[in-house]
Amino acid sequence: MKKILSILTLSALFTGLLSGAQAQDAKAGDAQAGAKINSMCIGCHGIPGYKASFPEVYQVPKIAGQGAKYIEAALVEYQKGQRKHPSMHAVAVSLTEQNIADLAAYYSQLGMTGTAAVPDAPPAPSPQVAALLEKGGCVACHGENFNKPIDPSYPKLAGQHADYLYAALKEYQTKNNSRIGRDNAVMVGMAAPFSHAELKLLARYIGSLPGDVKTVAEPRFR
Repeated sequence: MKKILSILTLSALFTGLLSGAQAQDAKAGDAQAGAKINSMCIGCHGIPGYKASFPEVYQVPKIAGQGAKYIEAALVEYQKGQRKHPSMHAVAVSLTEQNIADLAAYYSQLGMTGTAAVPDAPPAPSPQVAALLEKGGCVACHGENFNKPIDPSYPKLAGQHADYLYAALKEYQTKNNSRIGRDNAVMVGMAAPFSHAELKLLARYIGSLPGDVKTVAEPRFR
């Protein structure tokens, strides 16, 4: 019972922390408009297998099929410096609120076919990974099979690049660095107890699951 209450409390806190980002809802996104202004995105997110080199080498995240409200929340965090990344900050600060809503609408539907990508019973984790998932309470926010977050401002994680997930989780452990790091209080608390080896195990398992997120190749790069 104590563990259940703890997970519910964290979930409620996470919802409260992101309420400001959700308040952006005032502007509806236009996917067609987003398709016309995504030139700053496609150079990284429109090339399958493209790798970033800062702060370490990893595949840039898949964002096609990701939830629109999560994409909006992430871009706002890059604007405000709550997520520290020089390139993403430069992109985000150039966007208006309407630009962000339009890009989020575009990428959330990109590559989505209307058919379910996730089987009813995805591969079960090893006992070691299952224990780590329980320790972190990950499913409490990221939902069934890590592809159905309980709030639209939370990310879909299933099928995301494992090396990106690992790098992102480590950033929640990064302190006092002006160039990298993420400040979300709940995720900072969730990541803190884990070693890098344990974070890598979590990232590999979650990244191995089938999910909606993908990289859709930009036609001009094919």
